[in-house]
Amino acid sequence: MAMKAAPEYLARVKKLSKLESERLLTRATGRLSRRLRQEMPSAEEVMAIQLALEDEQLREWRQVMRSLREMEAARVA
Repeated sequence: MAMKAAPEYLARVKKLSKLESERLLTRATGRLSRRLRQEMPSAEEVMAIQLALEDEQLREWRQVMRSLREMEAARVA
């Protein structure tokens, strides 16, 4: 599975402080690092991919929460 870091996420990574970068890298350990072990990407690429994954997870969570709120509103109405 070839994962590529999107340019917009690479740009965001370059703006992170050292502390933010370290925290992001710690979140990237585990499944992501195992997938990328053979490809040997740079730390910036790993962080950019992690940011992209977190953005996708946030979008999915927001969609689920929106659905739950709509169901709750329909139930109350």
